[in-house]
Amino acid sequence: PDALGPFYKPGAPERSSVGKGYIMKGVVRSSADCSPVKGAKIEFWLTGPDGKYDDDHRATVYPDSHGNYSFESDFPASYFPRPPHIHIRVTADGYRKLITQHYPEKGRAKASFDFGTLGTLLIS
Repeated sequence: PDALGPFYKPGAPERSSVGKGYIMKGVVRSSADCSPVKGAKIEFWLTGPDGKYDDDHRATVYPDSHGNYSFESDFPASYFPRPPHIHIRVTADGYRKLITQHYPEKGRAKASFDFGTLGTLLIS
């Protein structure tokens, strides 16, 4: 229940980048038949380099027709007592929303983070 956190704000701008240097890529698809989930919406929010949440580090990304998405940010800053993380909210008509967090591995500049769905959104 704390995945949404106190800093979620609806209406993040549609953009695939809120910084440079850390790239997340993945796929949103049905776990029933591996087809892309049409109309999926992925929202990201994270702290800026100063360790504070702001509108400059919020984004909405829509996967392509194959379910692929890409998102780039700075490596998220940590703030006491939390390690670096990126909040994620995935919604699609006909599915329950998924709210989760991604914890980047120190020293890595890329991550693969896929979502599979079957009446609910689950990390695959």
